[in-house]
Parts: sequence; structure tokens; C-alpha cells
Amino acid sequence: MTLIDSHCHIDGEQFDVDRDEVVQRAREAGVVAMLNIGTGDPHSDDFRRAVAVAEKYDNVFASVGVHPHDAKLYDDPAEKHLIELVKSSKKVIAWGEIGLDYYYDHSPRDVQQAAFRRQIRTAKELGLPIIIHSRDADDETVEILKEECSYDGFRGIMHCFGGTPKMAEDLMAIGFLISFAGNVTFKKAENLREAARVVPLDKLLVETDCPFLTPSPFRGKRNEPAYVTHTAEFLAGLIGVSVAELAEQTTLNFTNLFRLDAGRFA
Repeated sequence: MTLIDSHCHIDGEQFDVDRDEVVQRAREAGVVAMLNIGTGDPHSDDFRRAVAVAEKYDNVFASVGVHPHDAKLYDDPAEKHLIELVKSSKKVIAWGEIGLDYYYDHSPRDVQQAAFRRQIRTAKELGLPIIIHSRDADDETVEILKEECSYDGFRGIMHCFGGTPKMAEDLMAIGFLISFAGNVTFKKAENLREAARVVPLDKLLVETDCPFLTPSPFRGKRNEPAYVTHTAEFLAGLIGVSVAELAEQTTLNFTNLFRLDAGRFA
């Protein structure tokens, strides 16, 4: 059985002491690849660090893009810096996480929307799939994605899905994969489980979003890519398929999305 953690943050300081061991534990658990998502100040070395982690490990890839929390920092120099990182490394395979976060509002909402649209267009120019973050902004997220992404060939992931079944259906209709994290295992997350039930296997991904959202039975501990196996097992039981079938299909979904050779993960 092979799994891919479609969204993690193992370049963060939480993993500075034991990053090699974390990657090794993931391998031993059957996690054959990880997409490490860069975040932080686009004028700093935050994203360079994320790419460096991907370069160090053969089974780790990277994504760059300014999170909605930091949308107020997205400007011409920031964009240039991130584009240079994309062009400097074949391990950068996606742009994100980008989107809207109306729960914290760390950046003004109009600024978030402008940065979101601008980054979608930059990703298009670079031919990269996008990784979407959306919190308390379901309608606006879907509206922008419909306006900016509704054409053949555009690809992306709605990461750590937290919306309604209708939002999932709307996103799948314009070509997005839906990724679930460890919070789908939480006792009070029936709304997420309702959404997971409408996502067919060929549109599904799994992730950790580590070090956050540690799945049951490890809540309270730091999350890490090896724990994606627990989310996969939970989802398989929820939708009525074997863990092996879910693992095989979600791995194929990931490799197809990013146009990677599936044979390297066999």
C-alpha cells in the first residue's frame, strides 16, 4: 500500500530537530511522496527554505504561493521572487497555498481577493496547478475559481476541505480535487464527513497539513506525514472501500494531477 501526503509543512521549525526521522517514518508507513507547502513572508527566505527541504529528499516536492494571511505582502518583488524559485527547481510542482481566509482576516478581504486572482493568473502562466486555502469564505472562493479557472486543462486542489457538500460539488465541476486532512476524524466533524461522502474516489486526496490537525487517535501530538495513513483508513471506512483501493486511487489522482511518473512510487 502506498499513500501520498498531498499537503504538509515539514520545513517548519517544529521539525528542525528530527526532520530526517520524520521523513523516514513516513517512508516506513508507506507514504511514498509528500508535497511540502511553503508559507510565510515572500520577501524573506521562508519559501527558499521550503524548496530546500524538497531538494534534500527525493520523495518530497514543494509548492510556493502566498497564503491569504500574508496577502497584504504580495507585490511585484514578492511575485518575482517566487517565480524565480519555481524556475530554479524541478521539485516545485504547484503554486499555493492561496485563497481566502475570512476567519482570521489577517489581511483585508479585498486585498485577499486581489492577491488570490493575481496568483491564479501567475500559476496559469507558469503552467502550475494551484493549492487552495478557504476558510469561512465558501461562496467567494467558488465564485473566484469559477471566474478564473473554468477552462480545460486547469488543475488544482482544494486542500483541507472544510466546506459543504455543495461546495465540493461546485469545485469538482471545474476540475478540482478535494483533499481531506485529519480533522475529518474528529468527533464533531460530521459536516466534513457529509462532504466526504459526495466526493468520488477519483476526485479524492488525503493530507496531514502537519504539524496541524493531527488525526485521531493522536490528537494533542504534533502531526507528521506518517499519520496520513490514519486519515486514509478513516475515509476508506466512511465511503465503503478498502484502504488499499483508496491508497491506490489517491496516489494515482496525485500523480495524474501533477503529471508525475506513477511508476516511481510503485
